[in-house]
Amino acid sequence: MDVPLWFALLIIGALGIKLVRPPWWLVGLLLLGGYLIADSFLAPAINTALHK
Repeated sequence: MDVPLWFALLIIGALGIKLVRPPWWLVGLLLLGGYLIADSFLAPAINTALHK
């Protein structure tokens, strides 16, 4: 069974929020921070660090 990556991440994220119950501001902060870092000049450095 082939599941798209976005769908798997959505399900895992929903389960994590339901089970761990972090504050909504923390979830928003992590999403915004991830988006901003992925679109910044730091993206190549992070990509290199993750793929070593």
